[in-house]
Amino acid sequence: MKNVNWKEEIEKRKENLLQDTQGLLQIRSVLEEDKAADKAPFGPGIEMALDYMLELGNAQGMQTKNVDGFAGHIEIGEGQELIGILCHLDVVPEGDGWTVDPFGGEIKDGKIFARGAIDDKGPTMAAFYGMKMIKELGLPLSKRVRLILGTDEESLWRCVDHYFKHEEMPSSGFAPDADFPIIHAEKGMLNIDLKQGAAAENCQHPNVLESFSSGLRLNMVPDQAEAVISGSEELEESFQQFLKSRNLTGSSSKNDVGLILTLIGKSAHGSTPEFGVNAGVLLASFLAGADLDEQGKAYIGFVKDHLGSISGEELGIKAEDNVSGILTVNPGVFDYSREAGGTIGLNIRYPVKHSGEMVLDTLQKLVDVKSFSLEVTKHTKPHFVDENHELVQTLKKVYEEQTGQPGNPIAIGGGTYARSLEAGVAFGALFPGREDVAHQKDEYMFLDDLFSAAAIYAQAIYELAR
Repeated sequence: MKNVNWKEEIEKRKENLLQDTQGLLQIRSVLEEDKAADKAPFGPGIEMALDYMLELGNAQGMQTKNVDGFAGHIEIGEGQELIGILCHLDVVPEGDGWTVDPFGGEIKDGKIFARGAIDDKGPTMAAFYGMKMIKELGLPLSKRVRLILGTDEESLWRCVDHYFKHEEMPSSGFAPDADFPIIHAEKGMLNIDLKQGAAAENCQHPNVLESFSSGLRLNMVPDQAEAVISGSEELEESFQQFLKSRNLTGSSSKNDVGLILTLIGKSAHGSTPEFGVNAGVLLASFLAGADLDEQGKAYIGFVKDHLGSISGEELGIKAEDNVSGILTVNPGVFDYSREAGGTIGLNIRYPVKHSGEMVLDTLQKLVDVKSFSLEVTKHTKPHFVDENHELVQTLKKVYEEQTGQPGNPIAIGGGTYARSLEAGVAFGALFPGREDVAHQKDEYMFLDDLFSAAAIYAQAIYELAR
């Protein structure tokens, strides 16, 4: 078979690729467990997105399977060995502040905008079109290639857990859900809830923190925070001064309970909290100077004293290695009420050569002193594939041939489905130099990047499975 010009092939199909990508982006596939049903364990939007992709596969004559609504797959090729391409169709909530419809799939300025455009619906469709081109060109494969479609990646990964209890484990593969060139190391991840109990008796303090809330998901930097304080009016002027001094946006108002303070930050992915502005941490840093009730002051004080930096230094867990870099901490969800006490949800990404158990031991000693409790809600061990592995070397070759740029493997703080495989790496679709807008308002993917990714995935699939 002569060499295929994959860029020319995708050029012939780019209008269809855009149309199919828009269709997928227009489905609001956000986790809605309260609307779960038989064959739709994560809600109707996610079910619709899975059905959409499987129908595309069926229309191409590919083998498809829906695995109890938890996941599905689309398969091409022949042979005993299975190559996996692990994608996800669920997206984080859209949040506020968009200038376009978050589920419109609008195209302008050479970009396609929507929640999921880069994480992970655009890359998923690029990978599907890679398979589609191979099938339409009639290229022979000696291995099977399976596009595995997860539906709970942004939450608890129950989709892949269920899928691999019932379906075959690929021998190797990649996840188009991170950065190019190749991600061969992914940090360990800890999701932790720190809980403060409620006060034992009625509070008589003149200024009471009635509530404090910020954040939607642990893997998102909170972009808005709100506090309600009863009995305190002098804070209003000092809050405005605080906002001005930090060049921040916010507001104050009053209701029957008391003073409402709102602060606006900037969202970012929990794996890269340095790109966000944590509204919850900032509002707590302001309130730490206020005269508040004992319970409220203890909650706010913990945030100010121990969560001021993303490195974990104030928590005593700062760490770094030469493969994956520094440990990061994202305080993703704050939930406090006068009646129930407070919770702080942390998303910690620790280096591949570091110990998650050491992190937990250190945190446990700290919270014991502070009269908080600690609950681990998720612990995912680090993942690492040697750069000399055949999978890494094949993808490196493809990337360099397609882009003319070095394909040296790198490490990330994010967690992808690649770690579900013993030999799995993340492979795109964010190109070097592009801004990472995953989980941010006005999320987008460059059209040229979508087309380039499809060409890269087509060649990669062919090279891995021919």
